[in-house]
Amino acid sequence: MKTILRLSIFFFSMTILFQACQSEENITTGENPNASSSTSTTAQNFQRVAQNDGSSDDFLDGNSCTELLFPITASINGQQITLISEADFALALQILGEFNNDIDVVEFNFPINVRTSNYTEVTVNTQSEFDALVQECQNLENQGRDAISCIDFDFPITMLTYDVSLEQTGSVVVQSEEQLFNFMTGLDGDELFAVNYPISATLSNGTSVQLNSDAEFQNAISTCVQFEEEQDAASDLAADVEAIISESTFRVESFVVAGVNTANDFANWSIEFTNDLKAVATNTVNTTLGQIEGTYSVTSETEVFFNIVFANNTAVSALGNEWIVESFSSTTVNLRSKTDASITLTFEKL
Repeated sequence: MKTILRLSIFFFSMTILFQACQSEENITTGENPNASSSTSTTAQNFQRVAQNDGSSDDFLDGNSCTELLFPITASINGQQITLISEADFALALQILGEFNNDIDVVEFNFPINVRTSNYTEVTVNTQSEFDALVQECQNLENQGRDAISCIDFDFPITMLTYDVSLEQTGSVVVQSEEQLFNFMTGLDGDELFAVNYPISATLSNGTSVQLNSDAEFQNAISTCVQFEEEQDAASDLAADVEAIISESTFRVESFVVAGVNTANDFANWSIEFTNDLKAVATNTVNTTLGQIEGTYSVTSETEVFFNIVFANNTAVSALGNEWIVESFSSTTVNLRSKTDASITLTFEKL
């Protein structure tokens, strides 16, 4: 953007640029030694946070740089469904989660429409065009230019503009991430900006923060990016745990409650974890007792959770719990109760 010399020109130019979606404030002359350029780290941070976040549908398109636009028709593991809104994601996830040891296949019925990270809507006509978008996103991630999705600003935010002499030329109030993205990408090389701190934001770990400087903004990004990296690591471990237990049968090697090992109570039982998320307990000594069927799931946040559910008043009811996976190998899984650290359980593969 060119240096603005007159108030009337400023209002007219900014109105054209932001089309009444953003509001302008009176220009006040002043200097700000902390003003940043359009190529600064602060500018890059704001631009990346403001990019359109397409990660909510990654389980379908595997592309965090694009947002699928409805309606979308796709074949998911051989079942054709049409998604009208995000509410239909539940059905897609149900199909994808039906078995935990299969290879999930999503095939879109082209053409489909997507919104890219710069808020441009694109029609994708073929699988090759779709693959090219995925590759482009991967390149951005490798270059550290993809969206930062772990921090959400509380709008409005006021941006102050300056010329190269650090004289204030104006101020712009942005009301949304898209407006913030347009502001950051619209800065000319000879134009500087500064944030009218404090501003508020919410991190992906649920923490609300007040940011008072560019440095605090950078620290907030570092904190939430680290949290997301821990989530990703836990998700990978959860997949490993699920691969170990799925379609395998285990025995209770240890079950400690308040310091007492009660594993002998389950010495005659084996527990099979099927690939459709059922936990089947079988008495290996007295077959007349039949089987006790429950369910299980492996989930993660920054830790890996192994949730087992058996009906009350059965011989294996006590094994039902939401467990934290403390460690595992190809043959054992060591668990600790999420609500009572004195309760631990170790499964050993038969």
